[in-house]
Amino acid sequence: MLSFLKRDKSEVADAGGGTGWAAKLRKGLAATRARLAAQFASVFDAGRKIDEALFDEMETILLSCDVSVDATTHLLDVTRARARAQGLTQASQIRGVLQQALLELLKPLEQPLDTTRAKPFVILIAGVNGAGKTTSIGKLARLFQTEGKSVLLAAGDTFRAAAREQLKVWGERNNVTVIAQEGGDTAAVIFDAIQSAKAKNIDVVIADTAGRLPTQLHLMEEIRKVKRVIAKAIPDAPHEVLLVLDANNGQNVVNQVKAFDAALGVTGIILTKLDGTAKGGAIAAMARHKPVPLRFIGVGEGVDDLRPFSAAQFVEALFE
Repeated sequence: MLSFLKRDKSEVADAGGGTGWAAKLRKGLAATRARLAAQFASVFDAGRKIDEALFDEMETILLSCDVSVDATTHLLDVTRARARAQGLTQASQIRGVLQQALLELLKPLEQPLDTTRAKPFVILIAGVNGAGKTTSIGKLARLFQTEGKSVLLAAGDTFRAAAREQLKVWGERNNVTVIAQEGGDTAAVIFDAIQSAKAKNIDVVIADTAGRLPTQLHLMEEIRKVKRVIAKAIPDAPHEVLLVLDANNGQNVVNQVKAFDAALGVTGIILTKLDGTAKGGAIAAMARHKPVPLRFIGVGEGVDDLRPFSAAQFVEALFE
């Protein structure tokens, strides 16, 4: 194992949840890791020499894990150049060089969310249907509570009754107030929630919204309206616009980031369902194409299965 991975593992252990979270992350990335391990086994064979055929095979493997063409080209260019500069000749020596190149690509995404910049700190949640927005909100509430913060939830998905009920269940589970209305206007619900949070001196407000596709222009305009109304309640709010993405969509998440960012100015990403896909390489595609901070990743259904993203832990879980 590379020394830099050993160092970073100890440095991020507490922030990322200790060895328990590291083990959970490794388990969650099992599908992607298995694909990489099975295909890289012959590539990194101890008796094999470094040649262009080797890099061609590496390219195919990375693309199969939904690392985009651009990100794959970047990683291989860096790996090839460093192997040449270091005078490496054996394929087995390439593994560590590739890991380091990937870590450096992903490191800029590692920007923990600071909710102390305002009170209440208002987080607007967006994303397509089925990405896991409501569940992520419940897990975020629990995470913030473990940090000693008070939380209030706004059931802004007024189109889907099940979303309101689901959020209420999360509120009961976490002993958190949920502001909701039967039907009504999303912006009005969130505005009322912010006013309530101000009156109660709440630390963090998390506002849900209905799922929408980037191609649904009228719905994208509606969420812009929601953002404008929030700014009327608190001039510099929302303080964070979190886009929830489903890892099963692979590198297609890049298009979602671009579309929602154009509409809302996305400041952070939650990547869910990494435990259900072999497309974990999509994070590299995001880092290369649209490096919006990856605030949190999710690798399970449990309440504690959403944690801040650590590039070192992620890379280690992919390769070890």
